[in-house]
Amino acid sequence: MATQLTGPRVTPKSGVAKQLVVFLHGYGADGKDLIEIGKQWQKLLPDAAFVAPNAPEPCGMSPMGRQWFALSMRDPNERWIGVEKARPVVDAFLDEELRSHNLPDSALAIVGFSQGTMMALHVGLRRARAPAAILGYSGILVGPEHLAQATARTPKGEPPPVLLVHGEADETIPVDALFQSAEDLSKANIPTQWHLSRGIGHGIDGGGLLHGGMFLASSFGLRIPTK
Repeated sequence: MATQLTGPRVTPKSGVAKQLVVFLHGYGADGKDLIEIGKQWQKLLPDAAFVAPNAPEPCGMSPMGRQWFALSMRDPNERWIGVEKARPVVDAFLDEELRSHNLPDSALAIVGFSQGTMMALHVGLRRARAPAAILGYSGILVGPEHLAQATARTPKGEPPPVLLVHGEADETIPVDALFQSAEDLSKANIPTQWHLSRGIGHGIDGGGLLHGGMFLASSFGLRIPTK
């Protein structure tokens, strides 16, 4: 039986969910780390329900936090093994959340941070039906050599659009990861945009949040407020 994920939520500002935004947190954190972003995006996404599930495992390096998969940095294959192991749990959660809101995959956006970005890209690009968008902060594409498996397509037969945002001064996952991931995705004909946050480390600044929120609104086909 798949692990049941739970986590904090933000209900739609309008009261009725027409879109679903799922946050996947970083290594050693939990859903509370990202859910406040949902409140900041409500002006851009008034009809979106936001949820930030806690990863299924306690974090080996931070017992109070959670992890999508273990990181020892000793096994060069551990990221690939990890995303593959965690993928069914995340997929099942996304399916259940869409069912509970009576929404199609075209109303789903997956947003990750750090290890959560690894999961967002891995899962989102392999869904049976593509989400509306994948947004990754401060992360990296795991297993670019396996992108032939990235068969998720929209009703128009297109891959989901991807936006990668990274801090220029990130010492945890260096900014080169942004450019390499974007290049690998583009080579696989997956539409990819990127945004560089100047002077920012392993985190998200206001510009990155605004850029991400506008990307999601555009991907959902929404009119972006001018004020």
